[in-house]
Amino acid sequence: MNALELDCFRQAGRIASDCREWARENIRPGVPVRQVLETIEDTIRERGAQPGFPAQSSRNHIAAHYCSSPTDEVTYESGDCVKVDIGVHVDGYIADTACTVDLSDDGRWKRLIQASSDALAAAIATVADGVEVGEIGAAVERTIMAAGYQPVRNLTGHGLARWKVHTPPQIPNYAERGGGKLRTGMIFAIEPFASTGRGFIRERGKAEVFMMVRPPARAKGLDRGVLREIESWRGLPIARRYFNHLDRDAVEATLSKLARQGALVRYPPLVEDDDEMVAQTEHTIHLGPEGVELLTV
Repeated sequence: MNALELDCFRQAGRIASDCREWARENIRPGVPVRQVLETIEDTIRERGAQPGFPAQSSRNHIAAHYCSSPTDEVTYESGDCVKVDIGVHVDGYIADTACTVDLSDDGRWKRLIQASSDALAAAIATVADGVEVGEIGAAVERTIMAAGYQPVRNLTGHGLARWKVHTPPQIPNYAERGGGKLRTGMIFAIEPFASTGRGFIRERGKAEVFMMVRPPARAKGLDRGVLREIESWRGLPIARRYFNHLDRDAVEATLSKLARQGALVRYPPLVEDDDEMVAQTEHTIHLGPEGVELLTV
């Protein structure tokens, strides 16, 4: 990675961090979720970058991938445990960060959120050239379980690369053998999820996030304008609300046909299997020659 590429990652990290802290301060009961997500994305664009993936805000037992539809009227409520997950790219170089906000009056999710945050700190403290990813997972698991919770075991951290949100290595949230090692020069995200339940998630609900994984096998029946919009994201995840300027029927027909072909993948919300509460904390990290550099502080 040359200096220019690393600078793009750093710019993306600064913007993502600023948007995360704005969200932390502005997520309040009664505020529409879609307003928060669209404001984040508008800010990213105003700063000269683009969303690395659609901004998402998952509440309570929804661990990840809740992305507002074009007409979503859901608002945050008192008592919510709110995650906000933000990706930013500068010329394709992506930073990924997340935090959790406690909207309860009595601070009931404070310890859960702290467990996730402490697990991230413990994981970062293990990062070094040659460290096996299972050691990082062990630090996450140990910290979260010591606090009385469970790590979400089927969600992982991940590498980041140009135009790719998820690359090797996968970084587990529990101890495991194998799985690869960290190496100097890598960019990756660590994202511990702490759960009041068993720590497993499954898909539930309508997908609002999509990603093109290969060119369409057949162009027949695909709306050219919709296809061009999808292709303009160069394989990065997109949201249904990105197509508000296009005919809705054409958008739905094209998304459905691409999905049936296997050219497009849908990402529904990910829900804790026991409908228990989940907190998330995430930073993007550059493992440089001089050690750890947090890109999203």
